[in-house]
Amino acid sequence: MADELAVVPVAHVVGGRVEPTDDYWGGTRAVIRIDGNRFTEGAVVGLEAFSHIEVVFRFHLTDPSDLHPEPRRPRDNPDWPAGGIFAHRNMRRQNWIGVSRCRLLHIDGLDLHVEDLDAVDGTPVLDIKPWFSEMGPRGDVHQPNWVTEMLTDYYAPTEQHPQA
Repeated sequence: MADELAVVPVAHVVGGRVEPTDDYWGGTRAVIRIDGNRFTEGAVVGLEAFSHIEVVFRFHLTDPSDLHPEPRRPRDNPDWPAGGIFAHRNMRRQNWIGVSRCRLLHIDGLDLHVEDLDAVDGTPVLDIKPWFSEMGPRGDVHQPNWVTEMLTDYYAPTEQHPQA
């Protein structure tokens, strides 16, 4: 299962945050600039009808030596249980791939203006998809209590924490 996959970014994040942080992504605005050498405005026809998009991106600032496949505690908090790499959603991923769902504010040519995208300036975007409600989770969703505790301020407005 060591097949390699070459992926070329379709876009890059412009603006917004310059440094990844754990919290206070609420209200963060950025532009997803689609590669105009590979795509025309025809690529985004119809996308303006959607309120949200799903963005697949590469954690390009992650130190490759900072992988922890063994169980570890979220944010190193001793009050939260250790979990393996697939029980976390942080940037320490085997393939450094992140997925985010954000608001699509408007489209200007090949620039997608978004809010609440938790990716930083310069992030390579691998794919962009409209969010379909029908493609969300089906059935009851459950998660451990520590997740809710940990993410209390994840999408809190940035102005609540000026250092973010």
